[in-house]
Amino acid sequence: MQNTTPQGDIGLIGLAVMGQNLVLNMNDHGYTVVVYNRTTSKVDDFLANEAKGTKVQGAHSIEELVAKLKRPRRIMMLVKAGKPVDDFIAQITPHLEPGDIIIDGGNSLFDDTNRRQRELEAKGLLFIGTGVSGGEEGARRGPSIMPGGSPAAWPHVKEIFQSISAKVEDGSPCCDWVGEEGAGHYVKMVHNGIEYGDMQLICEAYNILKNGLGMTEQELHDTFAEWNKGELDSYLIEITRDIFAKKDADGSPLVNKILDTAGQKGTGKWTVINSLDLGTPITLMAEAVYARCVSAMKDDRVRAARKLKGPKPAIPTARNAKKRAALVQEVRDALYASKIISYAQGYMLMQAAAKEYGWKLNWGGIALMWRGGCIIRSRFLGKIKEAFDKKPKLANLLFDDYFKGEIKKSQKGWRNIVAIAAKRGIPAPAFSTALAFFDSFRSAVLPANLLQAQRDFFGAHTYERVDKPRGEFFHTNWTGHGGNTSSTTYSV
Repeated sequence: MQNTTPQGDIGLIGLAVMGQNLVLNMNDHGYTVVVYNRTTSKVDDFLANEAKGTKVQGAHSIEELVAKLKRPRRIMMLVKAGKPVDDFIAQITPHLEPGDIIIDGGNSLFDDTNRRQRELEAKGLLFIGTGVSGGEEGARRGPSIMPGGSPAAWPHVKEIFQSISAKVEDGSPCCDWVGEEGAGHYVKMVHNGIEYGDMQLICEAYNILKNGLGMTEQELHDTFAEWNKGELDSYLIEITRDIFAKKDADGSPLVNKILDTAGQKGTGKWTVINSLDLGTPITLMAEAVYARCVSAMKDDRVRAARKLKGPKPAIPTARNAKKRAALVQEVRDALYASKIISYAQGYMLMQAAAKEYGWKLNWGGIALMWRGGCIIRSRFLGKIKEAFDKKPKLANLLFDDYFKGEIKKSQKGWRNIVAIAAKRGIPAPAFSTALAFFDSFRSAVLPANLLQAQRDFFGAHTYERVDKPRGEFFHTNWTGHGGNTSSTTYSV
């Protein structure tokens, strides 16, 4: 049998659209990619069509895939999260040698990445769990890549990942090592939670502009085009602008033909669940997840619309051109201020996770990774990087002078829009919860003293006192006939 020297720089399993585009991206940057798919006919189809004329090589078995790769072998999976990832790892590992690297490029839960790294390192193998964001276009032209896992694996994939990733204005790649274990997938999870928030905020702005101010789709297109020139400049604002301009076959706006029920794949839900585990209030992301759940209750909502009456959404002052323009500006302020709150909450969560899981995360570096290629890419993220460059140990984005100033400028309009939405019966859960969090966060005293008194009254859960050192706990016999035995102390 003829002995052939392996030519493959990296193997990729999973030839759905993201996988195909990432392969072609790697090929464009001079890497020889060996591809495999469970349905092997997809390999032949890909080589005969999209990858025709490239250096991409095909494999019809895991064994053939491994045989075509240079050492240390690097195998990247882009398959559905959960059991499929574990199944492929089980198929791959018998063919590998110590020092070989398995890479999970899907949207895996970070806990699963923690487990897989431990299991593979016990066998002498290295593991990377990496978030990849940017959709089909990002995968083809340059995504945001967020790798974490076995530190020893990073030097072997760094050049490939950074060359294929998106670049910011100065050429810096939107890819860097995030941290050990599931840190990369965790940061991608938070990215997706923020993405949920950004999208919900834009939808609330749209709802107020359309149903409150009576804007046409052309006016909405023009408004979002203008917003995209300022601080709100971002991929999501840009595509929203373009969505309003898209016409259906009959010439009417396509957006009005789309059923108002939103789907979700679970990463936003994971973010919210983890925030509860860590006791960190990412209230805006939670409302964004629940807003999608409410949208899915279409039949119930149609029934409720007939039975439950409230004010009509039209804002009377919107008939006055000057007042209408002022309201549009205030909607923009509400969107911008709420966005600041969402990112502040996202960073609060990552800071809590770093403390809980022992990760050393680069806060400015994360903003840089999100600055290009990914769905939440925006001018705004450059300001977050600047904030952490100035103060690497910044406790909260809201303490940064720039963001503090932006909130101050936007606050009046933000409050007015939340009030108008409530008065006119226009749902604005994300705008509202962002403002509620801001007001709670800036309150030195909250009514939780009463809440803790209630807990101690019915459950002897104890409380701390303002006139005693923190950490001392007290119980009161509130009724005079209860016992003096207290329950365990509370934790947040």
